[in-house]
Amino acid sequence: MDRLQAMKVFCRVVDRQGFAAAARELDLSPSVVTRLVNELEAHLGVRLMNRTTRTLTLTAAGERYVEQARGLLQALDDIESEAASATSDLSGRLRVQVPPAFATHQVARVLPAFVARYPRICIELVAPNVMEGIDDSFDLCIVASSSGQLEGQFVARRLTCSHIIACATPAFLDQHGRPTHPSDYLALNLVHPAYIQEMTFRPEREALHAKPQGRVTVVPSQQAVMMTSHVDTLYAATLAGLGASGFPSYVADEALKDGRLERVLPGWSMSVLHLFATYPSRRYMPMRSRVFLDFLVDVFGGEERDPWLGI
Repeated sequence: MDRLQAMKVFCRVVDRQGFAAAARELDLSPSVVTRLVNELEAHLGVRLMNRTTRTLTLTAAGERYVEQARGLLQALDDIESEAASATSDLSGRLRVQVPPAFATHQVARVLPAFVARYPRICIELVAPNVMEGIDDSFDLCIVASSSGQLEGQFVARRLTCSHIIACATPAFLDQHGRPTHPSDYLALNLVHPAYIQEMTFRPEREALHAKPQGRVTVVPSQQAVMMTSHVDTLYAATLAGLGASGFPSYVADEALKDGRLERVLPGWSMSVLHLFATYPSRRYMPMRSRVFLDFLVDVFGGEERDPWLGI
């Protein structure tokens, strides 16, 4: 028995929910498909599925086997794909999970350069409103950590760092004043996430190293002019002149450069986000994932520094 072929046939029978459908897709006779599945069960010494004239139902052993077999077959496909593909001929879909604001303000901006280099790779960007952790069903996950530490069974490469900085429009600050110390920040109309209970400002050149010296903590008023946990809504409201708010430097970057926003309390930051790209350690890394990862590291620097603030 060809164990690899039998494994592929079994997975296709499960996917197509039938021996005849799997046989047509694999260009095999139904009797060959049936024989291979029977031989696989005999080799393993366990029944993988229960058959009736109309339905197929996996046994508990079958459910475990098909999950692991799919992972192994995918790994083999990835190995063959990398070995067979030249860099200029890379192709396929690449599934990437990204924090929404980073996807909008940074990743989407640099994708044209990647696609120009690798036109046959299709990027599927998934940007969930709430990222509950690293999902190993994706080829790559971009994750942000305020501590700079990640835990789990995966491989991580640093992309960059981004300070959370306070911003407002120049017109708003002309009207309401420009604070010179964090203790004066609360005098402004604020827009911020509802979960914020306090804000700690740090001299930005010390923030990367979490030094306690010079920290100033303020407690925002419960009468904030607006609260929302959606970063781009905060951004739009701040650009409209509603109030002052804190953003990652990668969000505020363009508006600061073209003068639509101005730093409030320049030289101070609220915290630092450490951005990493992760991928599953248990799976062979496809070349399309590798070239995209290398591209991101090259674009964003791969260092413990903030390229948008130059610190």
